[in-house]
Amino acid sequence: MSSTSSIRKTVRRGGVILVWMASAAWAQPPLTTIQDVLFKADGTRFSGQTTIRWNSFDAADGSNISTQNVTVRVVDGYLRVQLVPTTNAGPGARYQVIYNSDGAVQFEETWAVPPSAAPLRVRDVRAAPSAPFNSGNLTTAGTITEEDVAGLVADLALRPMKGPGFSTSRVAAINETGEIESVLGGLSDCVRVDGTAGACGGESAPTYVDNEIPGGLVDGSNLSFFLSSNPNPAGSLALYRNGIMMKPAFDYTILGNIVTFVNNAPPQSGDTLLASYRVGAVNPSDTAVRPEVVCSSAGAATTAGSLTSLGTCKITGGTLLIGDRVEVRFDYSHEGNVSGFSFDVQWGSTTLISRAGAAGESAIAGHAEMAVTSTGVRHHTQSWGELLSFAAGVGSAADSLLPDLTVSLRGSVATPGFDTVTLRNFTVVKYPVHSNP
Repeated sequence: MSSTSSIRKTVRRGGVILVWMASAAWAQPPLTTIQDVLFKADGTRFSGQTTIRWNSFDAADGSNISTQNVTVRVVDGYLRVQLVPTTNAGPGARYQVIYNSDGAVQFEETWAVPPSAAPLRVRDVRAAPSAPFNSGNLTTAGTITEEDVAGLVADLALRPMKGPGFSTSRVAAINETGEIESVLGGLSDCVRVDGTAGACGGESAPTYVDNEIPGGLVDGSNLSFFLSSNPNPAGSLALYRNGIMMKPAFDYTILGNIVTFVNNAPPQSGDTLLASYRVGAVNPSDTAVRPEVVCSSAGAATTAGSLTSLGTCKITGGTLLIGDRVEVRFDYSHEGNVSGFSFDVQWGSTTLISRAGAAGESAIAGHAEMAVTSTGVRHHTQSWGELLSFAAGVGSAADSLLPDLTVSLRGSVATPGFDTVTLRNFTVVKYPVHSNP
């Protein structure tokens, strides 16, 4: 055989050896089969898909397994996948398995796959919950830092933090630095938009008057009646006559607190009038704007032949200011028909009303109002009865307002010891001065 032929045979043998060596180097690494049937907690079979992720590692045979992931469908609970073993591979080699169903991540776990010629179940490869998983930005200890999650640090910076005044079981408010503070105050306080707390109410909180009986004589001829306050707005007035609501402008007109019925429809004797309305908002920073009931009580009775005090109300000296108003309302009754009776209402030493009723008179009512002016106290009065005609008066009182002042309501009978006159009810109301800011 020639030398040239020998060289060619040697080259062929060397090439075969190199190809065999390359094939051995590129051979597929050994695989372990994981095969199982998955169930949900309610006993039904799991259907969905699993996503299996891993980081680069060196297999036991030296194969370089690059970072990748694979998605495996789980149909009617059946799962089957082949993976390179990790228990005999490089340090930190693990598989992260994420189970998805119904469009959402249901749960995830970590697998440590040992070498095995026989198929293994999921429980054979499931690692303990504390087992580390080396994945991308995860550390080998399995700890995820805030910086590892894209955008997390920036998102956290946008959220308000607890401030020094934060506490539990309180209404939260944002302070001037954007921190969460707790609102301080009493349990009955209201919280304002600036985070402060205080007594409830304010200019947006009107007061209401319900089922007030307007003052005035109901005798079939009197057309004018008065309310204790001005309805605000005037359209809030709901006026009822014998349970039927009256129509503004058609049945009556209102000016301030005076209600006037139309000429051809005066309330008749025995009619019942009731009024409900709003009084408008008050400013809680002004402590002198709400009506104040100074006294309200039932009075006494007498069979005496001289005027006897049946009820009194003391107004503390120095408390009335220019612009204040004081109103006195009263109701007397007369029991018996032997003789007539008398009554009066006094403001200090000034007699506001003094009238007498006949033997057949059974009830009398009225009111008096005092207006504190820069020159003294002006008053106007009204009184009427079932038989007693309506009477009104205007005058002034010279009594000093510096000492205590007593409002007195008295009564007497013409024949002592037989008939009785009773002060059924009286009320003294103060309307304090209020100047708009």
